Amino acid sequence: MSSSPIIQLLVLAGIAVFLILRLKNVLGTRDGFEPPREAQQQPISRSGPDLSVIEGGPDADIVDHVPADSDAAKALGAMKAAEPSFNVSEFLQGARGAYEMILMGFEKGDLASILPFLSEEVYEAFSQVVDSREQQGLTVESEFVGVREMALHDAQFDANSGEGEVSVRFVGELTHVVRDRAGDIVEGDERHVKKQKDIWTFARVMGNNDPNWQLVATGE
Repeated sequence: MSSSPIIQLLVLAGIAVFLILRLKNVLGTRDGFEPPREAQQQPISRSGPDLSVIEGGPDADIVDHVPADSDAAKALGAMKAAEPSFNVSEFLQGARGAYEMILMGFEKGDLASILPFLSEEVYEAFSQVVDSREQQGLTVESEFVGVREMALHDAQFDANSGEGEVSVRFVGELTHVVRDRAGDIVEGDERHVKKQKDIWTFARVMGNNDPNWQLVATGE
């Protein structure tokens, strides 16, 4: 019976060898350095666009309004370099409000309220029209309905003076009626909404403490 412990040890050793061989068959043998399983996995291919952010890429605030390789885009970029806080989208929001304010001030002959926003040349042109109306005894009744369309038309920057110019195309809607001294309508229809198409150019010295842009030219 004294050989019983030896027999038990031999049996246990045999079982251990058997288990080791089974594990070797399942796991395989590693020779030298092998990267972890995570590194061996192949990258998953993506069919969609690459959404990574490219450092120094196009300025969305500019290319949302003009082509990236246009002269207008270069001018807007120069304006931003001269005044880092300048934002094209915010400028256009302000231009929308300025369009209504200046247009209605002109329609109603109230140039005093819009004088700070007009260049000297534009003020003189507006003033001549208003004076001519008064001399003929004409009055204008007008109500602003809204801006139907608006888009940045062009931009220029003078590096020597630091002045930036931005042209904006507007399609506004308003009612427009002109009456004579007797109160009779001589132009327009109070029941008809008129489309007003304009291209206005605003200018300002970039980096100047005065934040107001001035209307320096009007056209269609």
